Amino acid sequence: MRGRPWGCVIAAVPLVVLSFLLQENEEEHLTENPSLQEEKKKMLWRLNQEQLGSESRDHLAAFKDMREAAPVLQQATYRLLAGSPPQGRRLLVAGIASEWGPRGTYLLDTLRSLFQASSEAELDNVLVLVHLSGGDPAWLGQTTANISGLFGRHIEAGRLLVIGGGLGGAPGPGHPGSPSRGSACGARWAGHRASYALLMNFAHNLSEYFLVMGDRVRCSPEFISSVSRVLWAWRALPWAVLEFSGLRLSGKVVHAGDLGRLASLLLFPADLPIPSLLSEFRLLLAQDAPIRFNPAVFHGSGRGSAAGDPCAPPGEEEEEEEEASGEPDNPAATVLSDMMAAGSAPPQVAYVLNKECYSVLSPVRGNYLAVAWDRPQRVARVAVLTGSEPHGLHLLHQGRVELGLGPWVAGHCGRHSLLGPLVAGRLDQAVFSEARLSCLRLLVLMPQEPWLLVRQIRVWTRPEEADTEPAASGEDAGPAPTRSAARQ
Repeated sequence: MRGRPWGCVIAAVPLVVLSFLLQENEEEHLTENPSLQEEKKKMLWRLNQEQLGSESRDHLAAFKDMREAAPVLQQATYRLLAGSPPQGRRLLVAGIASEWGPRGTYLLDTLRSLFQASSEAELDNVLVLVHLSGGDPAWLGQTTANISGLFGRHIEAGRLLVIGGGLGGAPGPGHPGSPSRGSACGARWAGHRASYALLMNFAHNLSEYFLVMGDRVRCSPEFISSVSRVLWAWRALPWAVLEFSGLRLSGKVVHAGDLGRLASLLLFPADLPIPSLLSEFRLLLAQDAPIRFNPAVFHGSGRGSAAGDPCAPPGEEEEEEEEASGEPDNPAATVLSDMMAAGSAPPQVAYVLNKECYSVLSPVRGNYLAVAWDRPQRVARVAVLTGSEPHGLHLLHQGRVELGLGPWVAGHCGRHSLLGPLVAGRLDQAVFSEARLSCLRLLVLMPQEPWLLVRQIRVWTRPEEADTEPAASGEDAGPAPTRSAARQ
């Protein structure tokens, strides 16, 4: 792609909606009617196809052609203010851009929180990269000296690198020195976007993944381990942006290989803050809905309010209002499983909000536990917990959770889409679908011995004024499944 590729891409690439795909399942040790056996064969075929083709479907082909950063970034110049680049690639770069401005900065507090929340072993897989920018040389020198004094051992260990940079070439749209044709705050926002673009441009060869952070953030303990486990579970699945908090900027992880394109997008001539462009970036890479994990591991510092600064980048330290922060409501549902129970307890015990588990013997690839709601639901959040408490024995080693639409027939919804894989035997994710969903399915991806404990399935729903849609029916599914209310 030559000339003005960004204009072409943004005009040509639609907001791609990832389609729901039909999936069915096979389990030989159960005696079932021929039509159900045929449906289950389809699921195993689909699982094999996904394993073979997931990487090839990772990104839109047209957008993948844009591998190089914009020319102004290719000509960027950098100074090493503290530390030196690592010799090898890390798993993750945690990137922070900090600027001098009327609100001041809480960068030192953010770095202190980051290092205090992390063990030495965790930090060995991470590079913390800080880009400093601003028009005050005294602030730049003092901030660099403060970082070196407080975090010298991390600089010496190669875990912390502080840089400054500038865009090359003649000033143009998005260049910090160029005039804005938009709002009065456009130049300020353009400078902020350019600072992150320079940060990402420098980082693109340093790691496999890049974590976007602001300079007013608190980190939860062991957040690096939490992020690393998710990245491992999602390594073969298509995604553009993974979200580890409700903050509008911080907590977003992208592939390092996409940083050139993302950095170029941040320089696109538009009076938009970075969170809006991150959402656009996700859509351009065919991820139609956010992928957000609970609990959040990054939080706003609660300091340095933007009040009184009309040109502060809007909302970057604000947390989005959480739709499902209270207790789950588990609407009434049909619960069905083709797994071999280890005792007399029915599969419904996994959906009842108590401490009883559903115990399974020797699950195999393609086994499932499904929940079909009596009425279609607007789901806000789903959590699936496996394994014993507190030791985590007999958890599901490889599995995933799917959400479904359509009628409940022969133990399955008509169409399913992936919510996410289990991470260390559990899943807790926000759901951003506006559709009324009919069912949920926990799917086994690999055989395991000897036991599996499905501890609890939790569902949070969005309130709605009226629901006139017919409920998915299980009356034609063969043997009558157990029906379960959420609480007993």
